[in-house]
Amino acid sequence: MAARSGLNTSGTADAEVPKVKLTKENFKRGMRIFRFVLPYKAPFIAGLMLLLFSSVSTMVMPKMLGYLVNIANHQTDTLPAFLPKTITGIALVLFGVVLLQGVFSFFRIYFFSRVSEFSVRDIRRTLYQKLVTLPIPFFEQRRVGEITSRLTSDVANIQDTFTLTLAEFVRQILTLLAAVAFIMWESWRLSLFMLATFPPLVLLAFLFGRSIRKLSKQTQDELAKTHIIVEETMQGINSVKAFTSEQHEVSRYGAGLNRTVQAALKASVFRGGFVSFIIVAIFGGIFLVLWRGATYVALPHNDPRYLPMGDLVSFIVYTMFVGASVGGLGEMYGKIQSSLGASERILEILDEQSEPVHTVKPTGVAPVQLRGDIEYANVQFRYPTRPDLAVLKDISFSIEAGEKVALVGPSGAGKSTIVQLLMHFYKLSGGQIRIDGYDLDQIDLTDLRRNIGIVPQETMLFGGTIRENILYGRPDAAEAEVIDAARRANAWQFIQSFPEGLETVVGERGIKLSGGQRQRIAIARAILKNPAILLLDEATSALDSESEKLVQAAMDELMQNRTSIIIAHRLSTIRKVDKILVIDGGRIVEQGSHEELSENENGLYANLLKLQFELT
Repeated sequence: MAARSGLNTSGTADAEVPKVKLTKENFKRGMRIFRFVLPYKAPFIAGLMLLLFSSVSTMVMPKMLGYLVNIANHQTDTLPAFLPKTITGIALVLFGVVLLQGVFSFFRIYFFSRVSEFSVRDIRRTLYQKLVTLPIPFFEQRRVGEITSRLTSDVANIQDTFTLTLAEFVRQILTLLAAVAFIMWESWRLSLFMLATFPPLVLLAFLFGRSIRKLSKQTQDELAKTHIIVEETMQGINSVKAFTSEQHEVSRYGAGLNRTVQAALKASVFRGGFVSFIIVAIFGGIFLVLWRGATYVALPHNDPRYLPMGDLVSFIVYTMFVGASVGGLGEMYGKIQSSLGASERILEILDEQSEPVHTVKPTGVAPVQLRGDIEYANVQFRYPTRPDLAVLKDISFSIEAGEKVALVGPSGAGKSTIVQLLMHFYKLSGGQIRIDGYDLDQIDLTDLRRNIGIVPQETMLFGGTIRENILYGRPDAAEAEVIDAARRANAWQFIQSFPEGLETVVGERGIKLSGGQRQRIAIARAILKNPAILLLDEATSALDSESEKLVQAAMDELMQNRTSIIIAHRLSTIRKVDKILVIDGGRIVEQGSHEELSENENGLYANLLKLQFELT
C-alpha cells in the first residue's frame, strides 16, 4: 500500500504553512477555528480588556513625558487641573502609569496563555481523534509528513495566533489610531507635515520587505532540500554503503549547502539594504519632524503656530508609535494570512467524513458475536487512487464458519485486497460481501472489526511494553489471560527470559525484538482478542527455520475453531487448509484442495508449486 500511495515520512516540504489571501470569505471560514476558544471566553474577554487598558496606559506615557518637559520650562498652564504642577508629582504619576502598564501586561499574557494552551490542547485532541477515525483512502492520498505537519506546524501556527498575533494585531491597531489622534491634537500642522512624508517611506519599506521574504523563502527551500538528502541517506544507509556511494552523497549534500549559502548571501544583501534604509528613514523622518517642530517652538507664544517644547516631545514619541505600529501591522498581516492557511488545512481534515466507528458501546448493548460464515458475491474493486485499474473482477466464493482457506497467486493478483475489503477498509466497486448472511454495510463497523483478528507479514508493534502490545486488541483482559495467550503463541518462554518480563519495552516498531519474537507477540495479541475470523498474511515467509517452526505451531493453535483466511507465500505451509483459491489478474482462476490443484499439471497452482520446489 505504501508503494502505491507514494507515502513520504519526512514531511519537509509540507512544513511551511501556506498564506491565504485575506478576503472576507477566507477570514470568515478561517474564524471557524475560534469555536475552540468559546469554552474559555471569560479569560479571553478578560485578556482583551486588559489589552485595552495596557494600550491606554501606553498612550498616556508620552503625554506625561511632555508635561514633565513643560514643567521644567515653567509652562504649567498646559497641564490639566487634576495633575500636580511639580516635576516630582508628574514623575510619580508617570511611575504609577508604568506600574499599571506592567500589571496589565502580566495578567493579559497570563489570560491569553491560558486560552491558548487549553484551546490548542482541544484542537490537537480533536484533530487526532478525527485522523484515527478517517478511512484508509484518506491516508493513501496524502503523505505521512503532510498529515503530521497538521498536528505540528499548523497547530503551532494557530497557537501563536491565540497567544501573540491576535493580541499584537489589536494592540497595533489601537496604538495607531490613538497615536494619530494624539498627534492631531498636539499640532495638526505638524501632523500633516509628518503624514505627507510618511507614505513614501512605508511603500519603500513594503517593497523591501516583500523582496526579503521572497529570498528568505528561497533560502528555506534550499535548506529543506538538504534536509531531504540527509533523511534519505540515513534511512537508506545500508544501500549507500552497499553501493559505496558515500562520497556521492557527501557531494550531493555539499552542492545543496552551497546553493543554500548563495541564496542566503543574496538575501543578506537585501536585508543589509533594508536595515540601512530603515535607519535613514526613521532618523531622517524624526529629524525632519524635529526641524519643523523646532521652528514652531521658536515662534512667539502669541503665534497660533506656537508649540510648547513638552508638546513637541510628546509629538515625537507619538510619531514613533505611529511608525512602529505601521511597520508591525505588515508583519501581523503576514502572520494572519499564515494563520488562515493553517486554519483552513486543519478545518479541511475536521470536515472529512469519518468512518462510523463506535469504540464505546452504549450501556446495555451487548457486543455482536459473529460466527464467521463469509460469502463474496461478484465482488469488483478499484482503488480510489487508481479508478482506471480494476483490481478485483467478479470474485465469488464462500467460506463456512471454522473453515481454513488459503489465497494463492502471483504478486499484485489481488490477494491482500480481498482481505482488506473484508475489514471494510474500502467501499466495493460492485458486488456484495456477506458475513453470517448480513451485508457488510449492515454490520456495525466496530463490531465487524472486533470479530476479526489479523497477523500481518510485517508485524507492527507499538513502542510500549510487551504487555501493552498483547493487550492492544483487548485492554481489559486479566493477567492470567495475557500469560495464557503468550503461552499458546509460544512466546512465554522468551518473555520470561527478559529481566522485565511482560514489562519489557519493545522499542520503536518492536525493533528490540527479533522477527520471530515480534510475530509471536502479534499472534498472542490475536489469541487474546479471540476473534471469530482470522486473517493471516503468512507470517513465516521472512523467518529462519527455527523461528518458522515456533511461529507455525502458534498459528496452528490460533486457527483452531476459527474461520481463517491465509495469504500464502510458501505453498508448503497450506497443505492442510480446507480450500485453496488461486487468484490471478483479479479473478479466481482455480480452487480446490492442495491435492486436487497439484494434480492439474497445466494449472497455475501446480506451476507455482513447481517453481518453489525448484528454487528450494
